[in-house]
Amino acid sequence: MKAKILVIEDHPEVLNAMVFLLEREGCSVVAAQTGVQGMELARDGDFDLITLDVDLPGINGFEICRNLKQDPVLRQMPVMFVSGRSCDKDINHGLALGAVDYITKPFDALAFVSRVLSHIRPKAENQDTPACLPN
Repeated sequence: MKAKILVIEDHPEVLNAMVFLLEREGCSVVAAQTGVQGMELARDGDFDLITLDVDLPGINGFEICRNLKQDPVLRQMPVMFVSGRSCDKDINHGLALGAVDYITKPFDALAFVSRVLSHIRPKAENQDTPACLPN
């Protein structure tokens, strides 16, 4: 069983890079380019992790994270911010909202993949299945 990841990112180049890196690791990836679309997909899907930009059209990433963490069904879904906002205030705010991690852009590809996998492995290990399957 592959890990299912929702990537919410409005910049096509960054979105494509994230999807490529995660799919190369064998993960199943669903992408959204707006906050509204991302929130709808998060509510409809059973994801192992959500990566989330802060500055999105429609609903910003902080609001999406707040909504997810207030939802009794979705609150356990790990959220990891991947954002161009790099000041300590924004990072601390994202983590205070309940995110498991906060990576700033531009990011190192290997570090991004390692950090994503570190947040989905515990769930996969509890199910005796790999987080992502090799290609």
